[in-house]
Amino acid sequence: MNETDFQLLLSEYSFERRFDERGAIEWMQANWSKSFVFSALYAALVFGGRHYMKPRPKMNLRRPLVLWSLSLALFSIIGAVRTGSYMFHVLSSSGFRQSICDQSFYNGPVSKFWAYAFVLSKAPELG
Repeated sequence: MNETDFQLLLSEYSFERRFDERGAIEWMQANWSKSFVFSALYAALVFGGRHYMKPRPKMNLRRPLVLWSLSLALFSIIGAVRTGSYMFHVLSSSGFRQSICDQSFYNGPVSKFWAYAFVLSKAPELG
């Protein structure tokens, strides 16, 4: 990978620059308690769904499950490439100590956006 390709990986996209960190934090602080409701609903649907489906014939859900898993994998790969390329740059240019002590990785728009997207992705991943 040459320097131009690497710079392309490190460049910020407009949706990452427009990420409203303050709004995201406020939303999380206002809605954290809803995670308990979603967890209880999830558990009720899993156990209730198993009980409900036990006497019924099996459904062939292989294709939808493959597509679901593929979409989750693609999302994770994109997030890992976006954040990992910057971390690799910090490690290779400044070393391990700088990668731990430098706050710019955590304050950068790319890392902020993808960390928030990762956290929010946990709710649909329960399904």
